[in-house]
Amino acid sequence: MYNIVKTLHSYWAYVVLLVLILATVNALIKTFGDKEYEAKDFRKSLFTLIVSHIQLLIGLVLYFVSPRFELWGELGGKVMSNSLARLYLVEHPLINIIAVALITIGYSKHKKKLTSKAKLKTIAVFYTIALALFLSRIPWSSWMG
Repeated sequence: MYNIVKTLHSYWAYVVLLVLILATVNALIKTFGDKEYEAKDFRKSLFTLIVSHIQLLIGLVLYFVSPRFELWGELGGKVMSNSLARLYLVEHPLINIIAVALITIGYSKHKKKLTSKAKLKTIAVFYTIALALFLSRIPWSSWMG
């Protein structure tokens, strides 16, 4: 089960990054280009919300079925002094949960805005920060290798 969930989590991450990059770039271009908010912008931001939440659920399952989870018992308080264990057990999950929360907050806040500029700016700000957080905590060596 672990290998299936790990593979799914890794491949779904490509979908999440692609969709998040598209939604973020779209919002940034439209914000700075003074463009109107359209139904397709709503769909892009909603699809980003959905795929990121699916990734979060897959990641949470992976976290608890992973053999790395046992490092909590083996290393105890020394998890933080082991950079690889810290990345997989603390940094990656925590930062990505925060990123998904920012996507959720940005999506919710943008729906309450009344003007195109305000809607697009809200998506641009929250999704850009979420993207930066995602990119900062991807375990690149294992993901690309």
